[in-house]
Amino acid sequence: MNTTAPFPVIEPTVGLQPVLLPLFGNRVPAGFPSPADDYLERRLSLDEYLVPNKNSTFLVRARGNSMTGAGIFDGDLMVVDKGLNAQPGDIVVAVVDGEFTVKYLGMLNGAICLKPANPRFQTTEFKEGQELEIWGVVTSTIKQFRR
Repeated sequence: MNTTAPFPVIEPTVGLQPVLLPLFGNRVPAGFPSPADDYLERRLSLDEYLVPNKNSTFLVRARGNSMTGAGIFDGDLMVVDKGLNAQPGDIVVAVVDGEFTVKYLGMLNGAICLKPANPRFQTTEFKEGQELEIWGVVTSTIKQFRR
């Protein structure tokens, strides 16, 4: 089983300036409301926060519902680092017999498998002759609620 893949060439983004957004020091409760604090902790560059390995990172949109239990929904933008070595428990973008998928990388009976994060979907166990290529590790997702 092949677990390495030829990756698309990603051109470095030389000369682009990061956008620095204000990051407030207090967390906002998702439960009961509390008084707001106007304390600005610092400015945060989303590319520095989400993309530590700029030359090996790409974005791809999720399609389908097999990873909803991991918080990845249809249309979400996934940040994928192809430079990381995938470990069991990582969420990976993989190619199985020529088809892309996003799943947890797992082990089952001593063999690599791909596990969904939705009980309506089955774990992918590999049979002799099937190909698995790991394209990268999903390091975060970006959700957009309103534009």
